[in-house]
Amino acid sequence: MRTTALGVSIAMAVVAMPAFAQDATADEVVDDSDNTPIIVTAQGRSQLLSDVPVAISAVNAETLQNSGANDIRQLNQIAPSLLVSSTGSEANGSARIRGIGTVGDNPGLESSVPVFIDGVYRSRSGIGLNELGEIDRVEVQRGPQGTLGGRNSSAGLISIYSKKPEFNFGANGEITYGNYNFWRLAGSVTGPIGDTLAARLDGVWVKRDGFYRDTTNNTDVNDRDRYFLRGQLLFEPTDALSIRLIADYTYRDEKCCAATYVDNSVNPFIGNLNNPSTPLTPLQANGNNIINVLRDLGQPLSAFGQGYGRAISVSPGRSFAGETKDYGISGQIDYDFGGATLTSITGYRQYRSSQASDTDYGSVDILYRAPSDDAYRQFHTFTQELRLQGEAFDGTLDWLVGGFYANEKLTVRDNLRFGSQYGRFATCRIISGGGLAGLYSPTSPGCLAARPAAFGAASPAIYAAFDVLDSINDRGTTNDRYFQEGTNWALFTHNIVHITDRLDLTLGLRYTNDKKKFNATFGNDNTGCTTVQGLVGGFTGVPALAAVSQGLIGLSCQGNSTAELNGVSINDDRSEDEWTGTAILSYKPTDDLLLYGSFARGYKAGGFNLDRSALKPPVVSFASLGGAQALVSNLQFDPELVDSYEIGAKYSTGPFSLSVSAFRSDFSNFQLNTFNGTVFLVATVNGCDNLIGGPDADTDLSNATGTCAADDVGYGVRTQGFELEAQLVPARNFRMAAGLTYARTKFRGDLVGNKNGLALDPALRKLPGDNLSNAPELVATGSVTWTPDIGSSGLSGLVYIDGRMTSDYNTGSDLFPQKSQDGYALFNARVGVRGPDEKWGVELWAQNIFNKNYAQVAFNSPFQAGTTSAPFTDPQYPGGRQIFSQFLAEPRTYGVTLRGKF
Repeated sequence: MRTTALGVSIAMAVVAMPAFAQDATADEVVDDSDNTPIIVTAQGRSQLLSDVPVAISAVNAETLQNSGANDIRQLNQIAPSLLVSSTGSEANGSARIRGIGTVGDNPGLESSVPVFIDGVYRSRSGIGLNELGEIDRVEVQRGPQGTLGGRNSSAGLISIYSKKPEFNFGANGEITYGNYNFWRLAGSVTGPIGDTLAARLDGVWVKRDGFYRDTTNNTDVNDRDRYFLRGQLLFEPTDALSIRLIADYTYRDEKCCAATYVDNSVNPFIGNLNNPSTPLTPLQANGNNIINVLRDLGQPLSAFGQGYGRAISVSPGRSFAGETKDYGISGQIDYDFGGATLTSITGYRQYRSSQASDTDYGSVDILYRAPSDDAYRQFHTFTQELRLQGEAFDGTLDWLVGGFYANEKLTVRDNLRFGSQYGRFATCRIISGGGLAGLYSPTSPGCLAARPAAFGAASPAIYAAFDVLDSINDRGTTNDRYFQEGTNWALFTHNIVHITDRLDLTLGLRYTNDKKKFNATFGNDNTGCTTVQGLVGGFTGVPALAAVSQGLIGLSCQGNSTAELNGVSINDDRSEDEWTGTAILSYKPTDDLLLYGSFARGYKAGGFNLDRSALKPPVVSFASLGGAQALVSNLQFDPELVDSYEIGAKYSTGPFSLSVSAFRSDFSNFQLNTFNGTVFLVATVNGCDNLIGGPDADTDLSNATGTCAADDVGYGVRTQGFELEAQLVPARNFRMAAGLTYARTKFRGDLVGNKNGLALDPALRKLPGDNLSNAPELVATGSVTWTPDIGSSGLSGLVYIDGRMTSDYNTGSDLFPQKSQDGYALFNARVGVRGPDEKWGVELWAQNIFNKNYAQVAFNSPFQAGTTSAPFTDPQYPGGRQIFSQFLAEPRTYGVTLRGKF
């Protein structure tokens, strides 16, 4: 499949030759009517896109409208180096550039690719999944950022610019209807309030049925029910002063995000889940004891054989209901002193998202979050940016200096609890998976058909522990509260020295100070955990009893769900200082050609893993380790650092532009978040030059993975490759564009778990030498836009199609082969008729025209791991008899849009 995708992608890039709207290579995005080039501010100055010696994509309003892009996720179709996805919660979607991004759904990790809207930093990139309203352009910058302002980033950033108020009156609106009962109403009005004051108001309302069907609770999941409002004032009392005020509010009341089981029709590494072992002893080679348990407790076997079907298994009474509120105000002041210009951007944002879930994603009630005010994540963020820029030495130097300050208060409250069937599920999981399988009886207490003296003198304690575990239902978190206050300030400068009329040297430098204060308070009513520890804790060292004892303790204390934490508080703080910067040498041998080479050092702050499961293994008590406070350092992770190199060329002659760049970036302390089926692991991955234990020690199947001397630790991840983008406008009403990105985003061959050379967690043993998750090596995009005149009446047509072709990749951060995704192609199209001066329009559209099914992310189904035996053994089947689930991408959607403006 990889070879096919490569060939098709190259063919697409050659045939479409052109370019989307300019990526890594700043080519001009031109207007259909007059070939006016787009102006970008990627270097803090207004410049032609083709004159900017950095890797940047600029997408204009028309391209966004034609592609149907209402949030940043749909930029995937037109930016080949960008991938935006969402999984368990749209509150924390992930953006990746050149294969690098923040993985997982842990709010303690900042974005590798942050989002800025009208210059204001948004705390997490998933916030960009909201409706955007009327947009002027989107700029996607690749590589480390920070010397021009805003928050620093290690992989790139996405800057979204809304349309400003205008001093001429205007209004527009649209009504869209599509399948899944999709409705979207959007409108905007702008105009003067006086000679110096203009206003603008944007609004969007969206409603759509979900594309998953929960027949148990008779509802749809992954629906849309949201609205967005934004008001602006633009005050320009003089030519020198401009003040822009923006206030916006987004509200979403939606059910998200369901998942289905992965079966062997989707991935050949999955065993035959429809063939459970009967009887359990002996275990059939192609059977799975965990399937027996799920089946016997009420899970329909059809759920394990539906491929990409969207019928979901949900426990009765469980919900995916969620509510999101995102709002804030900002003000930008620009003042021209004559020799210099001062820019001030002030922003205050509040974001709150609550999300219930049937967290096991199956019919058996194992784990859930209930809809409640006790489960949410909330950000209060204040940012202030100041920039002063101007020229010196008769224009030889373009200088910029500035500062940035951010204060963020993050609150996370959780109520994750075991389900009403958890106890029986847990005991049956133990009984069915080992030498006790002959006692398996899912309708009997403790899942035990009989209670022989199988454990000698320990039998009473062991069986008492089974009874306690059997009764752990609807227990767990009552109110966990995490609070983190982060303060980030920076000083930066970015300067362009015009050595000659054609040779420029750009030098940028940034100093960043980042501090975080953390505290957490836990509430838990799972007294079963401590009871089981007391009953069988003494037997864990007895070989004959160790496996059963540890299973009983582990399952009763799963994820550190224990009343031992009830009322316990912990706290910690961290501080870091980093110097980052960039150097760019650019040369224009002719007016149409720009050559450049650059180096940049980037940084993403460290922080805290906001998950109690990271404090310790469940099988060990907190008391035996000195209490929760003594373990708080286990939640910390180090800052991510990157050294990035790039060379590029940009050629532009008006109707034709071509951009080529080659890049290499080395990441140290790469921040990785992985769910192993039980707990979330946050690791900072590094490489090692001389791995202790041998070059394959980090892929050892035992727990003794390799370590490294601290002075031998180096970068752990490298992304390198090239990007090509082109655009051709042979006629006023015809445009073609294409892009091609080849990126090998790989872990080094020998890895360790942090900067001190400690061992990599065994759950990550597939990482060394392999590509990162959601990092396809090859992506090609292309689009064609044709707007022919229809007669001489002023009518015009619209024909638009875009496509994105992706080679194979793995969707799981642990890279288990069961989570691999074959390459695929997605196409969108839009056709329509527009009136004179585009005063009205009727458009038919479709997204994912060919209804391509694929998974955004596959993951270990929580707690659903069975006994490991042939053929479910490493290295081909590293997940053993683990069951896997997947978050599917959206199916084909289509509809009609009516537009009008005056």
